[in-house]
Amino acid sequence: MSLSEGESRLAETERHHSELRDHYTAGVPGALFERILAALREVGKDSGTLRPEDMAPVDEFHTLGRVATLELARMAGITVQSKVLDVGCGVGGPARCLAAEFGCRVTGVDLFFEYCEAAMELTLMTGLDHLASFCCADATALPFLDAIYDVVWSQHVSMNIEEKRELYGEMNRVLKSGGTLALYEVLLKPDGPPGPIHLPVPWARTAATNFLVSKEELRELLREAGFIDIGLKDVTGDALRVFKKLESRTRERGLPPLGTHVLLGLDFEAMIYNQLRNFQEGRLSVSQVAARKS
Repeated sequence: MSLSEGESRLAETERHHSELRDHYTAGVPGALFERILAALREVGKDSGTLRPEDMAPVDEFHTLGRVATLELARMAGITVQSKVLDVGCGVGGPARCLAAEFGCRVTGVDLFFEYCEAAMELTLMTGLDHLASFCCADATALPFLDAIYDVVWSQHVSMNIEEKRELYGEMNRVLKSGGTLALYEVLLKPDGPPGPIHLPVPWARTAATNFLVSKEELRELLREAGFIDIGLKDVTGDALRVFKKLESRTRERGLPPLGTHVLLGLDFEAMIYNQLRNFQEGRLSVSQVAARKS
């Protein structure tokens, strides 16, 4: 690669990261951690006695929330001995859930310092900092040695990542032989209606940060990366029911004090509506995935 090509690629990466940061911080005023604390106080949660489940409405930032985290953990076979890497950890909800429920050690990585900072502060407040830690890193260039994790975990992250071969290649690299990849993915339905999905959705306000693939494309990407025994469990029906309830409740009562909009901003209401339409029209599906490194 020439110097100019390398500079061009770096500039493109930086532009994409900036677009993602704009999406996930949404110009909402105030430090992220302080906004979460304020929302917790509004629903009567004492910062001195916080449990991981108290924060689930805001820090389990994926379809079906904490229920999906626990189900994926069982699918992945996580135990107290597991050493887990959570790629795209957000503010640390799943990492704290796994640490609390199974007693395993979890390292979370996220692209944004603001999210890692909030994740560490909230983990300290729940007394789980001896099991869960966080660092800022790019998922396509993980700062870890080869073959050191038993489980690599990621929920609703790949939709924002164009370089999927690099992503799954890095996940494979840091896994031990025989280790498990556990994913929770929003996927395109190739037999859905023509045209793009309705935007904004929780992971993208514009097409610039939306990089969905189909179930078969995901299988092929994982095979190319060196994974075997790829199992997918479709949970689209459950996701549709959740979004129907969420859209109806939001339309009737507005957004609650504690929820994903604390991270994303008040246009989360439009994201809920569009995601429901995408499910209803058969444009998107949701799958839990477990695969093994050979």
